[in-house]
Amino acid sequence: MDLSKIKTLIDFVGRSNISELSVTEKDVTVRIFRTSPGQQAAAEPAQKAGSTTSFADDASSRLEKISYAVKAPVFGVLHRTPAPGEPPFVAIGDEVEEGQTLFIVEAMKVFNTIAAPRSGRITHLTEIDDGEVETGDLLAEIA
Repeated sequence: MDLSKIKTLIDFVGRSNISELSVTEKDVTVRIFRTSPGQQAAAEPAQKAGSTTSFADDASSRLEKISYAVKAPVFGVLHRTPAPGEPPFVAIGDEVEEGQTLFIVEAMKVFNTIAAPRSGRITHLTEIDDGEVETGDLLAEIA
């Protein structure tokens, strides 16, 4: 997504009554949030551990965040750990390198490794573990 499109989206959020906009184009997701300083302070303590990490900022500064979506390539059972009882491959906030294993999707007794498409920080992880995912389901976001 080019910068002119992102600027147009930021301007749109600034002029409208919406408080959040999320647009995905070619595995790039742009999320724009608008909150007043009082709302931001009240919202921060309400976040739970393991919930989706989001980026919030004052609309006047018009900052945006670009994330890269990691989607399920096939239907199957998602495994966030290499084996039962072991720690997960990644957690929210972890720095990952391009090609690093993030998940395994088991489809018809074949284990498909899902690798990071780029280096960055994990900003979102699916809550699914040892459960079914559909092709195209969002598994993680890397900023």
